[in-house]
Amino acid sequence: MHLLIPAAGMGKRMGSNKNKLLLEVQSKTLLSWTLLAANGASTISWIGIISQSHDRGYFEEIISEQQLTKPMQFIPGGSTRQESVYNGLQGLPRDARKVLIHDGARCLATPDLFDRCAVAMEGCNGLIAAVPVKDTIKVINQSGIVQSTPKRGNLWAAQTPQGFDVMLLKQCHQKGISKGWEVTDDAALFERSGLEVHVVEGEETNLKVTTPQDLAIAESILASRLGNRGEDYNEKPINS
Repeated sequence: MHLLIPAAGMGKRMGSNKNKLLLEVQSKTLLSWTLLAANGASTISWIGIISQSHDRGYFEEIISEQQLTKPMQFIPGGSTRQESVYNGLQGLPRDARKVLIHDGARCLATPDLFDRCAVAMEGCNGLIAAVPVKDTIKVINQSGIVQSTPKRGNLWAAQTPQGFDVMLLKQCHQKGISKGWEVTDDAALFERSGLEVHVVEGEETNLKVTTPQDLAIAESILASRLGNRGEDYNEKPINS
């Protein structure tokens, strides 16, 4: 399975003056943890890192330090995540038929999650990792007044990896460009194009590190994992 990792953002909500994937938790960068998990997944055969040119040197150093074994390729990022993934799709090897896309900032995903999503892709053309919503969700208007309360049983919080048929996703991106669609994940392009998106149960710990608070949570989760095992993360996959 081919894997694309969008890693071209700046992390403005983190309050950092550099790519947030270069921030550290448990003495490794966020990108290190993401790549270690992908490298530990038995189904992943190739990894494309979508990045800005000014980060490439840092990312190359990370790959060298972690002694990662999977083939990796750098692909130029765009000004938005949507543009970056579009570029990533063009940079896939010609033999790529299906692809997983995983946000670099979701550094707590486990090798098991990558493998489960890759196996599920054998039976569908589009999927997302997701978890059931625990909180009651309120729909409000522009004045901050509650308009409705959706049934919680039908609500799932989307995560990554997300997996797609490469040809279909390329078509969806082209359609999105022609129609001016702006989306926050690739599944939304599939949905707007009338294509089915299946759900693979994700991991409660698979949070996207976006704020300083998320960074502290990630630190705690990784400390617990490493403390429970006392082994190197890259040698044996850690499952939640």
